[in-house]
Amino acid sequence: MTTAAEYGATSWELCVQVEHQYEGEPKEFNIRVTGDLHIGGLMLKLVEKIQIPQDWSDYALWWEQKNCWLLKTHWTLDKYGVQADANLLYTPQHKALRLQLPNMKTVRLKVSFSAKVFKAVTEICKTLNIRRSEELSLLKPLDEPQKKKKKKEKSNDPIIEDILNLDNTAVTPGTAASPGLYSKTMTPIYDPVNGTPASSTMMWFSDSLLTEQNCNVLAVSQSNCPPEKLAKLYQPLSLVDKAAINAGWLDSSRSLMEQGFQEEDKLLLRFKYFSFFDLNPKYDAVRINQLYEQARWAILLEEIECTEEEMFMFASLQYHISKMSKSSEPQSYSNEPDIDEVEAALANLEVTLDGAHSDRMLEDITDVPKLSDYLKLFRPKKLTLRAYKEYWFVFKDTSISYYKNMECARAEPIEQLHLRGCEVVPDVNVSSKKFGIKLLIPVADGMNEIYLRCENENQYAKWMAACMLASKGKTMAYSSYRTEVRNIQSFLKMKDLNSAQAQAAPNLEAMEMNSECFVSPRYVKKYKNKQLTARILEAHQNVSQMSLVEAKMRFIQAWQSLPEFGIKYYIVRFRGCKKDELLGISYNRLIRIDMSTCLPIITWRFSNMKQWNVNWEIRQVAIEFDQNVSIAFACLSCDCKIVHEYIGGYIFLSTRSKDQNETLDEELFHKLTGGQD
Repeated sequence: MTTAAEYGATSWELCVQVEHQYEGEPKEFNIRVTGDLHIGGLMLKLVEKIQIPQDWSDYALWWEQKNCWLLKTHWTLDKYGVQADANLLYTPQHKALRLQLPNMKTVRLKVSFSAKVFKAVTEICKTLNIRRSEELSLLKPLDEPQKKKKKKEKSNDPIIEDILNLDNTAVTPGTAASPGLYSKTMTPIYDPVNGTPASSTMMWFSDSLLTEQNCNVLAVSQSNCPPEKLAKLYQPLSLVDKAAINAGWLDSSRSLMEQGFQEEDKLLLRFKYFSFFDLNPKYDAVRINQLYEQARWAILLEEIECTEEEMFMFASLQYHISKMSKSSEPQSYSNEPDIDEVEAALANLEVTLDGAHSDRMLEDITDVPKLSDYLKLFRPKKLTLRAYKEYWFVFKDTSISYYKNMECARAEPIEQLHLRGCEVVPDVNVSSKKFGIKLLIPVADGMNEIYLRCENENQYAKWMAACMLASKGKTMAYSSYRTEVRNIQSFLKMKDLNSAQAQAAPNLEAMEMNSECFVSPRYVKKYKNKQLTARILEAHQNVSQMSLVEAKMRFIQAWQSLPEFGIKYYIVRFRGCKKDELLGISYNRLIRIDMSTCLPIITWRFSNMKQWNVNWEIRQVAIEFDQNVSIAFACLSCDCKIVHEYIGGYIFLSTRSKDQNETLDEELFHKLTGGQD
């Protein structure tokens, strides 16, 4: 037994503030503690002293000076290093957050401020019925200098914003995404209230806060933005502007509170990793719509470059989707019959074993297909006109060889181009029958630039698909080659305005269309309203027969085929260099870019990466590739952790497979993205 004097010598007064949801200011409580008291015991003492009967289970202790949560309730105060000078706050872990979704709609919902952002995003996506939460993350809104003063002036005014409020039910303490919410065959979950099977496109998560009306808000395309409002929205005009936006991604391995965010703050929920796994119209109504909306805004705000022809193709798809969304007919999210995935897999296996659909069967691995044809070639040189010269080309494995003519094909080629790791850029204008392929091939001192010109659409589709696969180190024997050819052909067909003009001309006077809503502000300045309407309706003839979901999927696919798709830019300084450069990070490669010309200098594929790490003392990212290639750079536009997380995140996403069901290896994600910090 310790005497009162001895106890007083080893104990001290600890001041804890309690943030109560029904009271404005936090109340202070002084509690006498000892160093061997564990956190759980401290919270128990605190609740006894507060004497307010309520559920305190979502509350936890926040240590302001150390900027950390005291979540390990079995740890003692001594182990955490808590002493008498510590200011602790007893506060709810789940707080209201305003989230702007990819469709620019703002929702208000309870989010865990104590869980790592990766887990918090999983909870958010579960609430919103978005599968594959690992593809999304939270982004800080960009502070525009001209708007800062206005914000300060109006800080006392209530925020007037159209907000969908999902903060209407109590949050279960410790809520997290439960593994195995889907069965392996994607059998629908049953409604716990009335016992009926939940719809395929909503209520996949058993504790979702979405009603059917709210689900429609997230799964159906929103009305288009008026041109005058669109013109006022921030447009990143240069790659440096884009680098400033990309610096705002939150650290996935730290909590919101640790990163300085408070209740009622506003963040952006966006698709961060452009590797969309298992997009299925049957289960992904919200996910597909939000993905379409993010793509749509990227086109309208010119965050991604596209040609005029492509802009009108995107505009026609937007117009079609807008028209279909407003129609009173109930939308079917899938034309496929309800069939168990295992049954579907068995049916496919049976077909393959019977020998039917031989085009789907993998070719004999010893018989690698090859392409051979006459194409035109051009090598850009300074002070020369673009003159294409015809050669006989042979494409085999991942290389292109070209000869003077077909008869010379048995001799040595004029040159052999190795495409592994190269950049493949479409150089196409369907209206003027221009079908070009731009190849940027890595060489010792940078990139070798070569242009190929095809005669027609079919030839272009075959060669372009082969080049794209070869750049990833894959041959035409790869199973996705034919699919890639078909995708390119359908993409060209959508862009072909000549075929659309041949059909019945629409009556412009009878049409009700605000065409300026469907194109970026640059084209609103360039063309009159009637001209825009005519161009959009011409392009619409090619897509008018599509269903709503097919049109959204086509829009996403067309967005994915743009040369700049998925590239996030950062300002860096490479080791040994004295000038700033840009680093582009895509889903499968890193690109070194000259800041003055914005042209790629060299590309490194993730598939050739051996290891990467961070020197946290000098904040430098180091990466090793095959063939003794190593690079190192410091990040100037953001913390190096953001770039390191992007690289590790894409490596993590490449490990996903369908047999994993819906479970995520969160530990592996943090291992790949967290570094040794």
